[in-house]
Amino acid sequence: MVFYESPMRLVKTLHDLIQYFGAGRQCAVSRELTKKFEENARGSLQELHDHFNAKTVKGEIVIVVAGKN
Repeated sequence: MVFYESPMRLVKTLHDLIQYFGAGRQCAVSRELTKKFEENARGSLQELHDHFNAKTVKGEIVIVVAGKN
């Protein structure tokens, strides 16, 4: 599943995804794709929620969530 999200709603969206799919579901969050300050983070929904909750996020955000195994 691929989601385009606002940086201001990223942490809330990751929290909601944890509620629906479980904290261990794998995902990737990409920021500023194809630009100078591109950032890609991969891990479980919980790991990425904690990572982005601890910092300020700017730019265009894409969330990719793995399907059910």
